[in-house]
Amino acid sequence: MASVVIILGSKSDTATIQPCLEILARAGVPARVRIASAHRSPKFLDEIIQKANEDPEVAVILAAAGQAAHLPGVVASKTLKPVLGVAIAGAPLQGVDAMLSIVSMPTGVPCPLAGLGKSGAVNGALFALRVLAVHDPKAMAFLEVHQKELEEAVRRDDAREGHP
Repeated sequence: MASVVIILGSKSDTATIQPCLEILARAGVPARVRIASAHRSPKFLDEIIQKANEDPEVAVILAAAGQAAHLPGVVASKTLKPVLGVAIAGAPLQGVDAMLSIVSMPTGVPCPLAGLGKSGAVNGALFALRVLAVHDPKAMAFLEVHQKELEEAVRRDDAREGHP
């Protein structure tokens, strides 16, 4: 079964990525969380990426980091598997610096940004599921239910406001 590897730049990023893990677990998609810094542990990061590259089950890599947020781009430069960046909010610029770092990738090394903070983690999980859904009917079914639940919630909110 296809899996997702989530690489965090720091242990402190664990709480932010938790909603991503919950969605993947509900969808029945195995996810492995690793902690490695592009700046503080580049050799260890290389080992993690090498293992992900060699593992045919790893279909998507999410990389989450704050501040300079070079982690997603570095990961994307070392694999041909889809890599999605999640910006972690933090000092000194509340995640804007991380977002800009991820979206400023040079031509030829794609690394899209899922978003900032917990909403970025949720969108990262949902995007990973969309990638998997191309070949996995179970992932597609999960996404269809999720989309229906989103619409139902909006309809309930609208009805509470007294709209017919």
